[in-house]
Amino acid sequence: MTTTILICDGITSDGIEPLTDLEGVELVFGTIDEIHPDSIQGIMVRSATKLTRSVLEKFSQLKIIARAGVGVDNIDITAATEKGILVVNAPEGNTISTAEHTWAMMMSLLRNIPQANQSVKLGEWNRKKYTGQELYQKTLGIVGMGRIGTELAKRAKSFSMNVNVYDPYFSLEKQKELSVTSVDLDTLIQQSDIITVHTPLTKDTHKLLNMDNLKFAKNGAFILNCARGGIIDEDALLHYLDNGHLSGCALDVFEQEPPMNRNLIQHPNVIVTPHIAASTIQAQKNVAFMASDEIKSFILNKPLKHAINFPSLSKDTYEKLIAYYDFSHVIGSFATQFFKEPVSEISLGYGGSLSDIDTTSLTRSFLCGFLKTRLGRPVNDVNSMVAANERGIVVGEKRGIDDYGYPNIIHVKVTGQNHTFTMSATLVKGFGGRIIQLNGYTVDFVPQGSLLYIEHLDTPGIIGKVGAFLGERKINIATMHVGRKSAGGEAMMVLTFDSQLPEPIQKELAKIEDLLVCKPLDL
Repeated sequence: MTTTILICDGITSDGIEPLTDLEGVELVFGTIDEIHPDSIQGIMVRSATKLTRSVLEKFSQLKIIARAGVGVDNIDITAATEKGILVVNAPEGNTISTAEHTWAMMMSLLRNIPQANQSVKLGEWNRKKYTGQELYQKTLGIVGMGRIGTELAKRAKSFSMNVNVYDPYFSLEKQKELSVTSVDLDTLIQQSDIITVHTPLTKDTHKLLNMDNLKFAKNGAFILNCARGGIIDEDALLHYLDNGHLSGCALDVFEQEPPMNRNLIQHPNVIVTPHIAASTIQAQKNVAFMASDEIKSFILNKPLKHAINFPSLSKDTYEKLIAYYDFSHVIGSFATQFFKEPVSEISLGYGGSLSDIDTTSLTRSFLCGFLKTRLGRPVNDVNSMVAANERGIVVGEKRGIDDYGYPNIIHVKVTGQNHTFTMSATLVKGFGGRIIQLNGYTVDFVPQGSLLYIEHLDTPGIIGKVGAFLGERKINIATMHVGRKSAGGEAMMVLTFDSQLPEPIQKELAKIEDLLVCKPLDL
């Protein structure tokens, strides 16, 4: 049977070599409007083709969509998943291009190259005006240490720069390997001569550099953003450029594209490019090649490296694991919120009815839940193991552990730089998933909704103090679960609410005498 792959958006034959000679594969070049949709099993696109829900409904035989690039905003992932269509991308193909563009922007910024170029073309010859600065011995602050941040750190060392990095999940092993210094964000801002951001744009990174923290930057510092518009507050940039606190900035991306803030764009100390950091001949070929290679692996039933949504499971495997699969993802999300420090090892043990089942997919689902908020790219059950390896995390899996009388059990151990986190969970028919052990405490609660984990000294009246505090503020506790290790020692409680407590109330609550830890979790 022939597998027909539609190649869209001007992707040429030199970028799809993995598919060219693959037996049983027919390649069709064109658009989604030019072909009969029922004849297509795979589609490869860049960003121009929009694969919306209504478009996908027309393709009854479509099995895989490959995005020749990183972003998948032009693909309705939810609709594709519902239809059983696997979506893959090529997140590594433009790493070098983006890193090199960032470096080019950095050197241009410090040496005033665009401004000097324009001046000479206007007939001027003002050498003194465009005196620049060296990179030598400067401190470079890299916010986000994924693939691109790592490449920049390597280049900085060859220029004899000092490198500070901010990434809450950057491991000690990687720090030593790259000879960089891991610091908190405030320290990075205060110590860096040049700051460049390379994180995904999320609710946590939106305006990560802003009016409040940029005022602590070094006088004369330089700022770069070749990652995502919105990570840096553009109004704050303009403010600190205007008052001379910042010497300049280089921007390839903007919160709104094309950019509307003309005052920022036209500032004499700002250099800009139109979102072209990944736009090189080599990168375009690389991402097409990688996307093609993913399609080839799919056709040959080989493991995939960069799947965006989870792949189809056999009916038998699906029926055995689907409930555990979803639950594994939940407890992975719980663990990463609870244990925020860099991780070196994750061990998962399975007992009871899970002892004789291939639990690889459960491990990958846990890793997906654990890593998805830590990495700057989509993570799912297919690529979660690869993502863990990239971060230097050793993953172990063992079946046949003691079930402690439960019908099934999943035991989790996460080893960090300074602490270890343990948790055990079970899935009870008719009652759903429950966490039954947490860092040595015997507990029994459902990991769901808005929770608050509290550690405290086991003193008389402490539970009443917490209840009274919340009651005075008209906050209703949905459920409360308590546990302790020994009488009069350390104890804990898990509270659930209809919605997460406001941060000011959390901070105020944490000041209650004998409370040791207050940790919000949102599932």
